[in-house]
Amino acid sequence: MKSMLRVSGLALASLLMSSVATFAGPKIVSGPGANPTCFKPWSDQTKYFQWEKKPGPYRIAVVNGFVGNTWRIQMIKTAKAFAEQPGIKENIKEFKVVSTGTDVAAQLGAMEDFINQGFDAIVTIAVAPDGFDRIIRLADKNNVVVVPFDNILDTDKVMMVNEDQKEMGRMSAKWLINESGKTSGDILEVRGLPGNSVDRDRHLGFREVMEAPGNNFKITEVVGNWDSGTSQKVTADALAVHGHFDGVFTQGGSDGTVRAMIDAKHPYVPMSGEGENEFRKQIADHYKDGLKGMSYGQSPALVAISIKAAISALQGNVMPQLISIPIPVADYKTLKDGENYWSNLSANFFAPNQFLPCGVTFTAPEIMAQSEANVK
Repeated sequence: MKSMLRVSGLALASLLMSSVATFAGPKIVSGPGANPTCFKPWSDQTKYFQWEKKPGPYRIAVVNGFVGNTWRIQMIKTAKAFAEQPGIKENIKEFKVVSTGTDVAAQLGAMEDFINQGFDAIVTIAVAPDGFDRIIRLADKNNVVVVPFDNILDTDKVMMVNEDQKEMGRMSAKWLINESGKTSGDILEVRGLPGNSVDRDRHLGFREVMEAPGNNFKITEVVGNWDSGTSQKVTADALAVHGHFDGVFTQGGSDGTVRAMIDAKHPYVPMSGEGENEFRKQIADHYKDGLKGMSYGQSPALVAISIKAAISALQGNVMPQLISIPIPVADYKTLKDGENYWSNLSANFFAPNQFLPCGVTFTAPEIMAQSEANVK
């Protein structure tokens, strides 16, 4: 009897260990991954994940943090529009969207709640680049796919989707230097939302070039929260104090920065900013007057690619741990009405929304018809 109990105990222990192993997150496997033209690995050093295949359709949640600017509102609308598109809708059983604000604990609590409810995947813009280890372990334990995008995490334990934020800062600095032909002068830097990896990385990339040996720029730094109204106010305050700038780098709320310069009757200067349609309209209208602008795009459609990546992972496909999305760029020489900006649309939105290799082909009306309200 003791021998039989011992054998039964070993069998039970083996079964439990097998269950734990089955639900211990993704395996690290060899590439290449699925759909490499869409899910492009960040570099040749990027590792690959594979989750246990789950039958669909799936329960997917988008857990956003901050929602107080145009980009975040458009991102939420884009997520809702994408979830209704043919080819995606059939794979989604339940779709939830929540915005938790800037508190890390609130975001972690929402993610934990969705995991405990049995959701299959959580797509998220992280409030901070760290502090998510416990949630990652809980997701792995429950075989839940977590996909941070935009503001990603300082970890390689989850699959993430992003554009190269440091490179956005670098290209902005190089463009300003090349456009002005100067290695010194007064520059205004309008930063984004404090505490986020995007703000940090763009800033570091920008300063890396601007402060390189041989350059002698004086940089005034203000916080615009990636919001047009805030950016306009802090730019106006900076102009009131400093009087003049030779160039501007703004991470977001770019059109607000331009409006502050117009209100202050500041001469137009070279300016690198985000992909807002209103900013691109301003460049098109005023570049002959001196507003020689470059508009890079951190597209809100990253959320669509992240949802698509989550579904692919749930289907058991091999996926890169870090997925690289190309940076869409336009400047005063390449802007084309109806192609990369729309002069007839008054509501502000971010113009870059199409990633053809991923089948992401939104139109502005399709996105703007959605609501930014939570879906509970």
